[in-house]
Amino acid sequence: MIEVGFFAGHNVGIFGLARSGLSAAQALMRGRARVFAWDDSHAARDGADAKGIPLVAWERWPWEQLKAVILSPGIPLTSPAPHAIVRRAQEAGVEVIGDVELFARAIRPPGANKGAAPVIAVTGTNGKSTTTALIGHILTAAGFDAQVGGNIGEPVLDLGAPRGNTVYVLEISSYQIDLAPGLVPDIAVLTNLSPDHIDRHGTMANYVAVKTALLTRSAPGGVAANQTPGGVATNQTPGGVAADSTNRRSAPGGHVVIGIDDSYSAAICTQLAARGVVKVVAVSVGKVLGRGIFVIDGHLFDAWDRSPTELGDLGKAAHLPGAHNWQNAALAYGAVRSLVHNPRVIIDAIMGFPGLAHRLEEVGRVGKVRFVNDSKATNADATACALGCYPDIFWIAGGRAKEGGIVDLAPYFSRLRRAYLIGEAAQSFGRTLAGKVEAVQCGTLDRALAACLSDAAASTVPDPVVLLSPACDSRDQFRDFEHRGDVFRAAVKAMMDAAKGPKEARA
Repeated sequence: MIEVGFFAGHNVGIFGLARSGLSAAQALMRGRARVFAWDDSHAARDGADAKGIPLVAWERWPWEQLKAVILSPGIPLTSPAPHAIVRRAQEAGVEVIGDVELFARAIRPPGANKGAAPVIAVTGTNGKSTTTALIGHILTAAGFDAQVGGNIGEPVLDLGAPRGNTVYVLEISSYQIDLAPGLVPDIAVLTNLSPDHIDRHGTMANYVAVKTALLTRSAPGGVAANQTPGGVATNQTPGGVAADSTNRRSAPGGHVVIGIDDSYSAAICTQLAARGVVKVVAVSVGKVLGRGIFVIDGHLFDAWDRSPTELGDLGKAAHLPGAHNWQNAALAYGAVRSLVHNPRVIIDAIMGFPGLAHRLEEVGRVGKVRFVNDSKATNADATACALGCYPDIFWIAGGRAKEGGIVDLAPYFSRLRRAYLIGEAAQSFGRTLAGKVEAVQCGTLDRALAACLSDAAASTVPDPVVLLSPACDSRDQFRDFEHRGDVFRAAVKAMMDAAKGPKEARA
């Protein structure tokens, strides 16, 4: 855990006691802050109490003596309206920040930027988690102590304290950016942008502005250039021993890596490049770039500061199927290139990437029927990536719909053999599909799975894919997308066991 000591002896309020709130409370308490914590959920309060975290209803906090309020990212800071606790903090003149801001101040206090562990921050609408995990995987393969967390996996304050070869790789949501004004990444990655979380940010322009804010904080020269395992671009091995200076790059400097295949991100790239305040590296799939990193027919090319050089065939990366994953791989390459000296190390790591749960995760087969868990696809753009990967799909979709629904998925309807609709969006999705794709109103995931298996097994399709890629938020029927994917996976396993028979299932 990263200890937060700069609030020692001061009062700090914490509102929201899910994973990041619990982590923040413990890090502050270790740093000898006086913590006042609260959550509206009885279960969350019970969990905090079991960990020895002091609980006080926020209305009874010593507001005139508070130094800060640490807010859970899920609680509205501005739109659609500030939560009551935010308004109370504003009245008292107390700053409202998140756990990522505590992390930023703890690892890089004022005057200590030089030589600090580099921070790579990944944001965007889709692909954040895969890109973040892939960057961490590459850095680990290259010999770095890659600490991966944030909006994926571990809360940032649960990551390890910096060592001589540490690189922090953080997935950062728009909510976390709002609450972390002091996070200045050495390398920032924008995967892509499409309408999402508009209910929280109010407008698409506001959402884009929040993402852009993170990129503009990355300043040239920000990356600590004193670490270099495994052919890496600096001057220390994992043990801290100086490496031969002939086997390293010069100091890499800060930069941003931007996927430019959507209009919003392309405009940001153009604006930042024109301003010249930060080094910008463009990434595209399907478009040859004069400068940048691009993928053509699965082949990765580096034209960042050289004539285009082919590096490898991403189509051979077993757990990165589809053009959207090629973009993730190209973005990851751009993020680590200034740190890892040998491109072969990067490409080999990409090829060996094991993939992530709930992201085009093949969970099993029953006879000829393949089951793929893409529960992380909570909007239409993410689902489009999945639909583009398979020719014969028995599609499970629905939940709590995002703005625009599934109208934009029309180009992929020819791939659908049948749709099985669940959750709050089932009726509206059915109207969109009417006359184009046969749709079955199933209501729940278990009924959808049973219908899918029956129909796919009876079809003449040689390799039918039952795809859970809902294009919806999960929280009408599930705790989160992970819960939804876990339920899908468990149901598939039960069907596989039933197909094997009792004796085989026990073996």
